Amino acid sequence: MASEFSKRAKGAEVKAAAWLGRHPGSVLTPAALTASGLELGWTTTGGIVCGTAAGLGAWYRAHPDTFDRFAAPRLRAWRRRWITYLGPRWRNALIACDLFTTNRKTGELHVPRLIRIRSYSPSVDTLYVKLHPGQHLRQFEARLPELTEALKVERIALERVKPRVIALVVERSEPFTEVIEAPELVYDSDAIELTNLYVGETEYGGDWRLSALGQHLFVAGATGAGKNSVVNALLRGLAPLIRDGAVRLWICDPKQMESAKLAGIAHRYAADDATCMELVDDYVADMQATQRGLADQGTRKISPSPVTPLNLLILDEMGALLAYGDASAARGLKRQLALVGSQGRATGHSMVGLVQEPTKDTVPVRDLFTTRVCLRVTSAAHVDMVLGENARLRGALADEIPNTPETSGIGYVIRQRSRVPMRVRAAYVDDRELDELVEFVRAGWRGAELRVVA
Repeated sequence: MASEFSKRAKGAEVKAAAWLGRHPGSVLTPAALTASGLELGWTTTGGIVCGTAAGLGAWYRAHPDTFDRFAAPRLRAWRRRWITYLGPRWRNALIACDLFTTNRKTGELHVPRLIRIRSYSPSVDTLYVKLHPGQHLRQFEARLPELTEALKVERIALERVKPRVIALVVERSEPFTEVIEAPELVYDSDAIELTNLYVGETEYGGDWRLSALGQHLFVAGATGAGKNSVVNALLRGLAPLIRDGAVRLWICDPKQMESAKLAGIAHRYAADDATCMELVDDYVADMQATQRGLADQGTRKISPSPVTPLNLLILDEMGALLAYGDASAARGLKRQLALVGSQGRATGHSMVGLVQEPTKDTVPVRDLFTTRVCLRVTSAAHVDMVLGENARLRGALADEIPNTPETSGIGYVIRQRSRVPMRVRAAYVDDRELDELVEFVRAGWRGAELRVVA
């Protein structure tokens, strides 16, 4: 960058030297090949190059797991750095979107520089960008639609890495083109980690995992978006603990549809307004009894076991319970759920809420849920209601997910450390696999006596 006291820009040779310094591989690789050709002969050098390529090919075919984990991301990132995001293409895209600064004396344009590219999956790249003084992440937020089109990609999400460095999470193509199989049923309950339950996959090709302990889960999505896929995948992960009585299910099911099959393994099950209210009252009473027990023991939290189980309250369609039914019952239910949301984590009383319309009028206790998932919704405003302020601006385009059966279970979550929207897909649990879950639990049932409220 030119000095503020000079009207002259840096020389081209200095810029070239700086570029070579930042990309030593661009100098060393050709130099090494040339030196090898002159010293060992071009035939030998060609043999070395071909042998290396053949070795990579053999690795690719023989051991896909290690190749895709170690080699593929690096090769993909290198290819995209020098083909897809080649200097002039990157520069022209940012200039077209007004994402540059101008030296006030020399008139020289300063475009944010790509400092690193990571490509952990074939469909998603992460571009680390060095900003110039005077630029901020919010400028990129405001221009994300234009930048998405300029780079010819599907979606871009934003993350602030450190001062003057941001990351652009670029979704080049749809990462979820196939249905994800239901989680396997594990027999041994000791193998289950309550804070690390597999429910699907992320756009990076890794596992999407959720915690059932110490968290309240909120899942929003329009009709057919796949809300129950998240819950059913979670329950398959909890199956041995439900069987052994270390996890108890309390289910409110106003729709009497998807969750009706689970009545056979529920500690309590209710379907209409009156019995749902009774169930939640008893749930709160159980929570308060556990609080008193912990206080007497001088303990701050429970360790789930058949003696002190994790109690999971599943509210299938919260709108029917809190907004669309009897107003007086809804007020009492709101008060009780607020107690659960604010006090239940330490006592092992967690809740899972499903809703189609995530407005405050429909779900007044929405902010008490600690983990939130936004599947396909019908309004752009719903995205921020579920995931937090400016989530859509940062790349959570849940309202743009097509309304087709092929997109069921696809949505967004917020990565807790970076606050960046991440695209995910829940595993699909069909009726046969749901019946398998019920049979698995009932076959070795060692929990408390089943009580069902009709």
